[in-house]
Amino acid sequence: MRPLADHAGKRLVKPGLFAGPGAAGILLPPGPRRGAGLVMSELLRKSLRWATFIGLVTALLAMLMTVVSTALLNGVSWLGGLLVVLVIVVVNVIFDMLGTAAAAGTERPFHAMAAKKVPGARHAIAILRRADQFSNFCNDVIGDICGIISGAAAFAVVGSLATEVGGNRTAWDVFLVSVISALTVGWKALGKTLSIRYANSILFQVGKLFFFLEDKLHIRLFNEKNNRKRKRTRGVSRAPRKN
Repeated sequence: MRPLADHAGKRLVKPGLFAGPGAAGILLPPGPRRGAGLVMSELLRKSLRWATFIGLVTALLAMLMTVVSTALLNGVSWLGGLLVVLVIVVVNVIFDMLGTAAAAGTERPFHAMAAKKVPGARHAIAILRRADQFSNFCNDVIGDICGIISGAAAFAVVGSLATEVGGNRTAWDVFLVSVISALTVGWKALGKTLSIRYANSILFQVGKLFFFLEDKLHIRLFNEKNNRKRKRTRGVSRAPRKN
């Protein structure tokens, strides 16, 4: 005798001595879903593809930002170099806020806005549906690059500072690195609090920016189409139509 499914298709009735006519039988929990290995392999394949792509992007961005920061620091005073370092720290904090907002935001409030065709709503939904990749780019890629470049820029500032002002180079190095680290961590802590509290508002502004880039400059960063397919639950039958 085949196992019988209940009306929800979630439990099985074990056939046997107690599964005769009029007997409820023994209810068993559903077994593991088939195809778990295929899902895992597909997930790993997509993760490896994204990791390879983001690694190449990181290398290109690191080279570009290093060239720009080196050109800005070349021949400037220690005060101008310190200003460049602070700008790099601010960029690091802003992108950290964006990545945190993408991880903490909710998609539901943007659906009504997207139905009314509010500019930026569809792009905000696209960011939320790719929150892992968006957060990885903002927090890890930009954050790590800014951290490395700010350290190198601080070293150049220390050289100018020791030459123009005087004093022990090691003492200046320790002092400046401590100040930059304190500012970075403190501003990030404040930024994370604001990002979690106002996640959807931040994402809506980013969505407006992406809408402007796509509408005016024809630069499309995200595909707003939903690629998720609806699957019908097995064992659930529809109600009969009324005549």
